[in-house]
Amino acid sequence: MNVAFGLKAHSGWAALVVVGRDDRDFVVVDRRRMELVEEAWAKQPYHAAEGLSPDAARDVVRQGIEAAHQISIREMRVAVNRERERNNDVAACAVLVGNPMPKWSVEEILSAHFRLHKAEGVLFRDALVKAAEASGLKSLAIPEKQLATHAEGALGIGATELARLIAAMGRTIGPPWGKDQKDAALASLVALQMVPG
Repeated sequence: MNVAFGLKAHSGWAALVVVGRDDRDFVVVDRRRMELVEEAWAKQPYHAAEGLSPDAARDVVRQGIEAAHQISIREMRVAVNRERERNNDVAACAVLVGNPMPKWSVEEILSAHFRLHKAEGVLFRDALVKAAEASGLKSLAIPEKQLATHAEGALGIGATELARLIAAMGRTIGPPWGKDQKDAALASLVALQMVPG
């Protein structure tokens, strides 16, 4: 069957929900935590760079960004291959994103603590979007604050019916089915609507 990925990123990991359509019903094919770092410091590379000399700070941040991108590509390809082994075709991937970040330098980011959090949030979301593209998937970045609006428009149903659909999907797969999984499932439903047939 055609399936789509929905991803909600955090520092160092993402909630992945894979949704397909079986006859007329949407089904959750998979739900898991996708690890995006191998070393603890890489969850927060800008925090790890605090207090270092400018050159050392830039180097730590560069290493963290490169690692996030490489691991995201690797894990996305593992997820795609897992679906191929199930005879599913992953045709689209939606990643929940926040507001774009200004083009701050590493020094500018390190000069204000709130910027560290912003940069690290953007880092893993961007890495997942690029990983989807590198894996040959049609990718969709959905602003997290507009997720409900996108889902209602893509599915042509209102908020109440959408909430019932997500709750029913959660009952079929069982826990955990918290906000991360619900949001990732909504994102995957939007991505699935991008898939013809």
